[in-house]
Amino acid sequence: MIAARDTALLLEGGGMRAAYSAGVVDVLMARGVEFGWVGGISAGASHMVSYLSGERDRLRSNFVDFAAEREFGGWSHLLRGRGYFNAEYIYGKAPALNLPRPFEADRVLSGDTPFRIGATRADTGESVYWGRRDVEDVGALMLRVRASSSIPLAMPIPTVDGVPYADGAFGSSGGVPLDAAEADGFGRFFAVLTHPRGYVKEGVSRPRLTRTVLRRWPALAEATLTRHVRYNATMERLYRLESEGRAVLVFPGDASPLVSSTNRNIPELRRSLSYGVADALRQWPAWEEFLTAGSAAHSSQR
Repeated sequence: MIAARDTALLLEGGGMRAAYSAGVVDVLMARGVEFGWVGGISAGASHMVSYLSGERDRLRSNFVDFAAEREFGGWSHLLRGRGYFNAEYIYGKAPALNLPRPFEADRVLSGDTPFRIGATRADTGESVYWGRRDVEDVGALMLRVRASSSIPLAMPIPTVDGVPYADGAFGSSGGVPLDAAEADGFGRFFAVLTHPRGYVKEGVSRPRLTRTVLRRWPALAEATLTRHVRYNATMERLYRLESEGRAVLVFPGDASPLVSSTNRNIPELRRSLSYGVADALRQWPAWEEFLTAGSAAHSSQR
């Protein structure tokens, strides 16, 4: 076990690209890494829940085998108004159906590790980060994970306490919850990302169309149009932290081809997960050095 209590785990979203990052997080769980803080946005919020519940099988299933479920999603679900990813089933019904086994949500709700789930208010475009005090039961927890993951147009906009929310990637950080971790006092970070190193997000090519299709949510449309600015700024900040020795950044390797965010091809998703595991095992010695160094420094300061 490695008690990296001075280090925050940052989990980026990316739809089914998170099959790769599931492999990375699986190795962290297998090696018993205990972070002092965990933050997730969109698919990263789902990983966060599995990490905190200690359920490696759920972590691996969520972005691989679960996609084969008939009710998981697809174009027919989108046309029927349920969303390309059937959020009501994924975040509402499936946990109650004990898929892939009984959900150990109590381990999340009663744990002592601070966490944050990032979402974006659809009515104002503002960011919100929910923590343990905001989730009194598993329903409240999964509703917030759903809100964090709700891609406009591809999925219905859910409400939390009467407020409409969309994918947290459109918020203040652009998709990686570094700002929330720093606001909570953390200065060391382990970021699991779903784009290759050096990726720079480009702006929306057709802003007028974006404003038209999101005309019901004009603030969210503007947040969508400016997301690339915030994402790229967050990544620049992470690169600086990495150069200072205060962050480990985990990217899909050049030899680990990414699947698309909507991929539901099970063999391809399994391969993506296996690439994540292989890359993590290869990089583990350097990660272990970073995590144990931080743990030792944290202990000496007590």
